[in-house]
Amino acid sequence: MSYIVVIPARHGSTRLPGKPLLDIAGKPMVQRVWEQACQSTGREVVIATDDERIFRTAESFGATVCMTSSDHPSGTDRLQEVARHFNWGDDQIVVNVQGDEPMIPPAVIDQVAMNLAARAGAGIATLCESVTASAELLDPNAVKVVFDANNMALYFSRATIPWPRDHFAAGAQGMPAQGNWYRHIGIYAYRTAFLHQYVTWQPAPLEQLEHLEQLRALYNGVGIHVAVASEAVPGGVDTQADLDAVRTRYKGVAPSAG
Repeated sequence: MSYIVVIPARHGSTRLPGKPLLDIAGKPMVQRVWEQACQSTGREVVIATDDERIFRTAESFGATVCMTSSDHPSGTDRLQEVARHFNWGDDQIVVNVQGDEPMIPPAVIDQVAMNLAARAGAGIATLCESVTASAELLDPNAVKVVFDANNMALYFSRATIPWPRDHFAAGAQGMPAQGNWYRHIGIYAYRTAFLHQYVTWQPAPLEQLEHLEQLRALYNGVGIHVAVASEAVPGGVDTQADLDAVRTRYKGVAPSAG
């Protein structure tokens, strides 16, 4: 099974402008993400950007880079432009690794690609992990996912789903004693044919309300396979506090990080 990794890397960020170029232990963040992806079994890793500074930086450390439009409404739209640019075949599996995940384990990149390859009926594969703290359960920045007995997604939401009615109605604190909750991890595997179909759809009402691009696929009847990640996935970098935490962690791993 052969797959390709694409790392979307935009310069614009409301909370951390120029995020892909921010330094982490002597290297820009986008390079750290690229190095992790290169340790996967993907046959190629491509950085997709809309910014000349990121383009030049990525070229300087030897990455394959694709310049893309700055007008894409989502990362999935950006991936489709990359797939079209390289003329990848309809059955080519493409894994979207977010450009702000400098500590993503290579094993989970392989996992999501293999999960899609094993399920012809799924249009997308993605991952999740258990929610173990009530603060995360209630946090709208932590996207929750519910799925059926066949591990196919029922819904993604920033709200607490499923809602433990009796637990919160009783004013209880902490995690409910019964039930399972899962946080969505923003890594996706697609086939190129799906990417070409995705960009023909208008943004879905649910997608616009929740600001979750995967809801466009669900809204249009595409199956999304969800599996628990094979390894813990450290959070991405969205804020200065996240960046400080990653920099601290890298102090211990930098000698072996490439």
